[in-house]
Amino acid sequence: MSEAQTVTDESTAASDLTAFQQNILSILAEEPMYGLAIKRELEAYYGSEVNHGRLYPNLDDLVDHGLVEKSELDKRTNQYELTDEGHDVVLGQIEWVLDRFVTDETRADEVRALLE
Repeated sequence: MSEAQTVTDESTAASDLTAFQQNILSILAEEPMYGLAIKRELEAYYGSEVNHGRLYPNLDDLVDHGLVEKSELDKRTNQYELTDEGHDVVLGQIEWVLDRFVTDETRADEVRALLE
């Protein structure tokens, strides 16, 4: 697996993934994308170049774990889409973070404001 991670169990949780892989899933939660579009989104987030040698092995790992589906757009371009299991992993990660962040009504209001 890329990013020095090992998954020992059948189902994959966010805790089994690297932050980079979790970020890929979050990007794909918006809509299906081809590899270079994912790369651009990651580069905008990180503020630095993401090389192909890092991106594509991680995408392949996510496909292998059933979190992302890979399909061919044309002979040179693959599209990546979040699976239902991938959706559940993203949702579980959001829930985990919110459970820890929302400790009082002020923080709950901050989260509500983000959603508006």
